[in-house]
Amino acid sequence: MKIQERPGAGNNRSSAPAQPTTGERLPSPPRERKPALAALAVLLILVGALGATMLVLRAGDRVEVVKVTSDIQPGESVGDNVASVLVADDAGINYVRWNQLKTLQGLKAKSTIYKGTLVIGQMFGTEADVPAGKAVVGLSLKEGQYPEGIEVGDLVAAYQVGNTGSSGSNSEDEAGSGSTGSASRAGAPIVEEARVTKVPAGGDSTISSTNKRVTVTVDESDAAALARAASANQVALVKVPGN
Repeated sequence: MKIQERPGAGNNRSSAPAQPTTGERLPSPPRERKPALAALAVLLILVGALGATMLVLRAGDRVEVVKVTSDIQPGESVGDNVASVLVADDAGINYVRWNQLKTLQGLKAKSTIYKGTLVIGQMFGTEADVPAGKAVVGLSLKEGQYPEGIEVGDLVAAYQVGNTGSSGSNSEDEAGSGSTGSASRAGAPIVEEARVTKVPAGGDSTISSTNKRVTVTVDESDAAALARAASANQVALVKVPGN
């Protein structure tokens, strides 16, 4: 007896698509390589490394120099009004190095040096430079002849004081002084504007315990009159606007 096969049964089994085995991964498409981007990335890394190296090298060329922290007037020492700062070393600039501070403190400013200035060697010397048309006059003043708290940099007026008419000699001196005597009689100052350039820290023991030596810079035309009044101890200083 023959067994008849059902038509199409075997064909259905043979034509069914093969199913992937569990756990097998489908093949992925090949990745596209970009050599230009890789080269750019390497170049950026090299540039960054070079920049960091240059910064380190530049930092190694910095030097410690002196900067003033307050105004220094002509003839005045820096004292303790200094701070150290780091700057790029430059052979063309004569910076005063921080390790030279002790030597610098023994010198005097040749002209006004303003707060925040980096000090160079040409700014200081053994003596202050007198500006053209100016003169430096020294005064010996008693208490009451100068304002309390007078200090370097103050702007003052100088008046003639004392009994200039109490004796014949004083009268002759006043007459001989010309404009000085006229200014004194009229109440006008001998010098309207004088800049204080030096004041001792305390009383000057070489004169007396109460006298103070004050050095002022005035116009050259006023120097003679002020010196004559100073020699007779007839000068008083008054602070004026402009300090």
